[in-house]
Amino acid sequence: MGAAGYFGTIDYIFMGLYVLILIGLGFYLKRLASRSLDNYITGGKNIPWWAMGISGMASFLDLAGTAVIVSFLFLLGPQGLFVEFRGGAVLVLAFMMLWTGKWHRRSGCLTGAEWNIYRFGDCWGGRASQLMGVIATVLTTIGMLAYLIIGAGIFLSTFLPYPPELCSLVLLVMATLYTMMSGFYGVIFTDLFQVCIIMAAVIYISVKAFTGIGSVEEISEIAMKVTQNPDWISGVPKWNVQMPEGYEMYKHLLIFASFYLVRTIVAGLGTGADPRYFGAKNDRECGKLSMLWVFLMTVRWPMMIGIAVMGLYLVNDLMPDQSKMSQAADLIQTFHPDTKKPQWGELISSISNTPGVHDPQLVGELKALLGEDKWAEKMNLLSFEGTVNPEKILSAVLMISVAEGMRGILVIALVAAALSTFGSWVNLATGQFVNDFYKKWIRPKALTRELIFASWGTVIGIVVCSFLFSRTLDSINDIWSWMMMGFGAGFLVPSFLRLYWWRFNGAGSAIGTLLGIAAAIIQRLLWPDLSEIWQFVFVLTVGFVSSVTAALLTQPTDPEVLRKMYMETRPFGVWGHLKDSLSPEEREKTSREHRNDLLALPFALIWQTALFLAPMLFIIHNWAGFAGATAIGVAAFAVLYFVWFRNQPKGNFYD
Repeated sequence: MGAAGYFGTIDYIFMGLYVLILIGLGFYLKRLASRSLDNYITGGKNIPWWAMGISGMASFLDLAGTAVIVSFLFLLGPQGLFVEFRGGAVLVLAFMMLWTGKWHRRSGCLTGAEWNIYRFGDCWGGRASQLMGVIATVLTTIGMLAYLIIGAGIFLSTFLPYPPELCSLVLLVMATLYTMMSGFYGVIFTDLFQVCIIMAAVIYISVKAFTGIGSVEEISEIAMKVTQNPDWISGVPKWNVQMPEGYEMYKHLLIFASFYLVRTIVAGLGTGADPRYFGAKNDRECGKLSMLWVFLMTVRWPMMIGIAVMGLYLVNDLMPDQSKMSQAADLIQTFHPDTKKPQWGELISSISNTPGVHDPQLVGELKALLGEDKWAEKMNLLSFEGTVNPEKILSAVLMISVAEGMRGILVIALVAAALSTFGSWVNLATGQFVNDFYKKWIRPKALTRELIFASWGTVIGIVVCSFLFSRTLDSINDIWSWMMMGFGAGFLVPSFLRLYWWRFNGAGSAIGTLLGIAAAIIQRLLWPDLSEIWQFVFVLTVGFVSSVTAALLTQPTDPEVLRKMYMETRPFGVWGHLKDSLSPEEREKTSREHRNDLLALPFALIWQTALFLAPMLFIIHNWAGFAGATAIGVAAFAVLYFVWFRNQPKGNFYD
């Protein structure tokens, strides 16, 4: 069945309107974005805090991430949230809300890479650190876009009679043209438009799931039959959970969740260099936009658990005997023995959508095995391992369980989420490359027009590299886990130490980042099957040893540069001699701010986790779990309010 079978006239009308509005916004915002590089990168610091908070939510609610999280919720129920402590639960927002966002804003810098000059000085160490910051951001963006490309391709190819690569390529072209034109203005204002569509999708899916499922006993029975998980409705992470082939590494859920939490804390301590914070007007706005950002991220979870529980019912009805999936996969691999996992999605899409070009014997045997009814839909759910592909649950539910008309809106909502994330990452990498490499090293006297053209060229280069990289990857979870636990660990130590240790310098930052990234790439090439835990340990160890060693073997940061940075930013950590130089009144004021921020952290993390967990338990009718999570969330927020938010200044803390 092709696209015409899944989309009706109303769907196409909504899709056409969406594209026209997006193009119109791009041309309108091009004027504003082209006035200066500052406008292009941070919106000229004239964008309201609430708009940036809403934009942050849209940029984190991506299509590929939604598909990954839905896959774990499908397998584990609400406990899938704890797998996403590695990144999808965005617990780093707690750190950005409490202190790292405002620390970066106080610098007055334009980008995170420029901040390295502010921290280490305009010397060889500072410039090397700035350059490595650009390289790290560009490489991270390439990896994240590759992850988005795979997710978009898998999703769209389920609905359209084209292979995943072509679907993602068309989406990339549209997103690239728009992002090139409108810069940070486009990121923010398009996100406001797209959040309206996303909210419509959230409400529809949540209501449909809540009203369309049975009791917790019925859900438990179906979940046990489909996933073999006896604790699917629980919100409490278990020591051991049932996982299918290809996901066995996650069976010790509590260990993984604890390890992911440690990783998140290390990563969170070094965050904050987001364009939204550089574009905020004062300290209070940093906290408010972050709190709004966290609160709005809540809407993602009832939608995703709604899709997951609808997926349970769908798979139970569509394929009551899942042993046939394994036989079907073996049959396909017999006829296509050279097909590897990265090419599996393209092959399945081709067999499903254009069976006439394949061996008639293969197609005939597959139809006999799976049944003629909804044969293409069953094929699209088939994984390389011969199980139900959990990464396809999202698209399968929309394709089969959602009515015509609303289906188009939901597809647009998820495409909008993908474009929001795409725009945010590309804008971040482009801003740093042009401001901190092209303008700094190649054309210091370049005029605004030239810098905008350089930005356009950078966007195209990053997108092309991302598409080529995506062609080498096995799955969405494959690249997401490596980006979070392998590559991302390469620069965690330098990002952390520069904020908390006075003796850390530009050489330590540059060399630590370089060797950390190199370790992650070497691991990917030589030991691609290394578990996530050992990826993180290996890369983090290399980054830590190289960062500290390089810092101690080279000259400290210029005392005047360091003093200026400390007096303006006021971080906590090992800054003893600088803090001692403050007057008693200023020292007490600084200590009080630090004390409030640190005391609030555990309550912010608990509040955020409960905020995401409670609505999921509500959707699946687990009333006891919902009441418990809600009570914990309310109590944590009360402490957060009295310890932290109530003490926030009306503007800047040190005015």
